Amino acid sequence: MGSEESSSPAPVEMRCPMALEDVDLFGPGAPEQWYAAYDILHAEAPVHRLPGEGLTPESDAFVLTRHEDIARVVKDEVRYPPIASSLLQQVMRSDRDPFERSDINVMFASMTTLRPNPALWRSHRKELTDPWVGPGAGRNREMIERVAAERAEAWLERGSVEFIGEYAQPVPHTVMANILGWPLADLKLLKTFGDGTVVPFVYGAGHRCVLDAEGIAAQQVVLQAFRDYTADLIRAKRAAPADDMISFLTTVTYSPLERRLTDDEINGIVYAMVIGGLETTQYALAEQMQLLIEHPDVWRTLKRDRSKVRAFCEEGMRLRAPTQGLSTRLTSRDEVFQGVEVPAGSILHMRWAAANIDPKEWEDAQSLNLERKAATRHLTFSAGPRVCPGAHLSRLEQNVVWQTLLDRVDEFHYATDNDFLHQPGIMLSTRRLNLEFSR
Repeated sequence: MGSEESSSPAPVEMRCPMALEDVDLFGPGAPEQWYAAYDILHAEAPVHRLPGEGLTPESDAFVLTRHEDIARVVKDEVRYPPIASSLLQQVMRSDRDPFERSDINVMFASMTTLRPNPALWRSHRKELTDPWVGPGAGRNREMIERVAAERAEAWLERGSVEFIGEYAQPVPHTVMANILGWPLADLKLLKTFGDGTVVPFVYGAGHRCVLDAEGIAAQQVVLQAFRDYTADLIRAKRAAPADDMISFLTTVTYSPLERRLTDDEINGIVYAMVIGGLETTQYALAEQMQLLIEHPDVWRTLKRDRSKVRAFCEEGMRLRAPTQGLSTRLTSRDEVFQGVEVPAGSILHMRWAAANIDPKEWEDAQSLNLERKAATRHLTFSAGPRVCPGAHLSRLEQNVVWQTLLDRVDEFHYATDNDFLHQPGIMLSTRRLNLEFSR
């Protein structure tokens, strides 16, 4: 939920785990000790059972922390089907119009027509999103460079900045607004709606990020406002198309269905772009800034050799994954991971962040190494057929941001009033980051 502390409960500091029985990845204050917990899990329980936390009370969930296990799972969606796929089939078997249901969001409803199976999932990506946020994201480079420069110029004369609220957050928000064709005058509204989409991942309980009834009701109010606003925007784009993604979606013919998209289907795609295109890049930039301050030799290396910026971004995402883990897959049959028997029908919680520092996968796993070979094999964006569709865009934004700041700033330092505490939930988000710098 970004850096607006006034709307968030006070952070909780958790005691550093010293043994396996101390490990709690999902309790209050857990983000402060995640990386200490990963060391323990790697050593003692690389497959960590969560009793009774499966889809039914009599089934379990299992936390996977080894790179080889998670890579195996995400690359095989038949053997390890996404939980969303089974829910999608239930919705499609119902006689109710998915777009009229209040218990699912418009993105999920749009999946019933646009990408209900692996073949259509690939078509959806290739035809509808790749031209804007996938391999075609390079079309946005000039715009991203402009946004990154303008946002930096707003605070460069001061010698100090709250980096998250004044830069790491507004840069990806402005970029996504420009891509979608969202009016920049309503950028704060985009943030409000973006916050609404990720509420479960911040305030939801347990590994499945479940909101209570009050939280669900509050989120539905925001999501309905988001849907209504987007519906008006889609109608405006149909009447007067421009060079933006929403306009494109109003005119494109989706080849598998041999027709154009409905307003509701476009609304669902916009939802997907917002939930994936704002938070991840913000969190990555905030964590990378901390890595650079704590490794001044790396900052100096990047100043001398800009060709290393790409390697730094990959190492930053590996060392500090924005989304630490998700419970998105099921076992379709009995399995064995690291000698642990996992019954059919179990939920698999894939802990990307732990896999990214797995000592069996990476030499000197927790060091920042700009010379690391095949650094992009980290799992921050997942892997396989369901790799994050916006990975190309996020990588481009990160690279442009650091090139922009390296051009303009001599050195960053922490200000004296940081607590370095994180928001709750499943994503690694420092609440604020006050910095001082010299131009």
